[in-house]
Amino acid sequence: MSESNWTPFLSIVIPAYNEERRLPPSLEKIVAYLQTQNYTSEILVVENGSTDATTAVVEAFIATRMAPTMPVRLSLMHSTPGKGAAVKAGMLAAQGDYRFICDADLAMPIEEIAKFLPPAQLVGTFDIAIASRELPGAVRYDEPVYRHVMGRVFNWLVRLLAVPGIQDTQCGFKMFTREAAQTLFPLQRIDGWGFDVEVLYIGLRHGMRLTEVPINWHYQSDSRVRPLHDTINMVRELLKIRRNGDKGYYELLPPLPATDELPAT
Repeated sequence: MSESNWTPFLSIVIPAYNEERRLPPSLEKIVAYLQTQNYTSEILVVENGSTDATTAVVEAFIATRMAPTMPVRLSLMHSTPGKGAAVKAGMLAAQGDYRFICDADLAMPIEEIAKFLPPAQLVGTFDIAIASRELPGAVRYDEPVYRHVMGRVFNWLVRLLAVPGIQDTQCGFKMFTREAAQTLFPLQRIDGWGFDVEVLYIGLRHGMRLTEVPINWHYQSDSRVRPLHDTINMVRELLKIRRNGDKGYYELLPPLPATDELPAT
């Protein structure tokens, strides 16, 4: 199949900032899993301003691990700084029928991705499937109590101001249908951590169907999240989302009216 008509079933988008250590073992696990599946897939690593060897390790992985005959394709692209900017770039470049945001640390084991795809999720019954660490059936491993408490406080603010009813908006694993991704991500304005809430907020404004998926999740002691600093920034971004919504920034552009008239000369 040529690059021009490559239409994988699944695209996995991995935002990567200074991930030279965590990416190689994570890519090994992801590729090994995808090779056992009966669908075609692609992985897009989106490097966004790293100062380490992230680019080099991904290029080396592609050169030494990825054969042209694989049903899995791996590519590297670059974006402007910010996790939100990286996810937006990857989602808009992806070609899959289903498009999954995946953190480089694989805090959610890659095998859990089956919960987000048909047949576990029925075709046509959702637009966005959100990994949840809060629903019955979800299991958190080794998370410090203070991190859980801070997450619940922030989620309370999210439910109050932007996304009612969703218990875990900040888990870094989310699935979008092709149509949802193509609608939502051109409207995304936030480049930082708050992009998760923004995209869900836009989705609800446009009547998209959201479902939560309970997962197994393992706390990573070397997480890039800075609890106090990032929480303050996310609250600021949460307020910005509400302002953007009030100003109409998340509305779809109306289609051009149909006409049979010839353009003026």
